[in-house]
Amino acid sequence: MLEYFEDDSEERFRDIIENHLEEARRRAFSLIEAARVDENGCRVTDTVKPQKVRFNGHQWEAYRFIYCVLNEEIASRDRVVRHRCHNRSCINPDHLEIGSQRDNKRDDWEHWAYGSDPDYL
Repeated sequence: MLEYFEDDSEERFRDIIENHLEEARRRAFSLIEAARVDENGCRVTDTVKPQKVRFNGHQWEAYRFIYCVLNEEIASRDRVVRHRCHNRSCINPDHLEIGSQRDNKRDDWEHWAYGSDPDYL
């Protein structure tokens, strides 16, 4: 049987939320402010892939960092941060939501089949 090796990001986020929340919130808001707003209301950077953020000696995708810090919630292997706008470069907190990997895949299928998510509009 294969062992599953999970990273320690849940533990790291728990530490940030319990011990460094105000500093992390300032960092999250500075990232949001620095991003440009596109025609869909997404806040994006000029990076090709989703922006990364380094905080407290560790690195995450900026959207994941922003969601977890601003909502004081921890994403995990089973609970992922979803882009309701379907733009992985977006860091707009209003476009981010937590859910299961199944929810995330269903979002993709619905987007491919119907276009815009009616709940997002």
